[in-house]
Amino acid sequence: MVKVALYVQLDAKPGKEAAVEDFLLGGLPVVEQEPGTTTWFALRLGPRRYAIFDAFPDEAGRQAH
Repeated sequence: MVKVALYVQLDAKPGKEAAVEDFLLGGLPVVEQEPGTTTWFALRLGPRRYAIFDAFPDEAGRQAH
């Protein structure tokens, strides 16, 4: 059961959108190795706006993340 989550919004500086996308794509293999991270989404919300949503079964999982 998921009890704790994080939502982080990122705004890329003009011309840095590709760098933010690379950062987010590079995060997936790391998160896949975290047993306490049950859900992880990287989202593009607009031309320069991105977000990350993570969910965890407990506070310990969030802290380990």
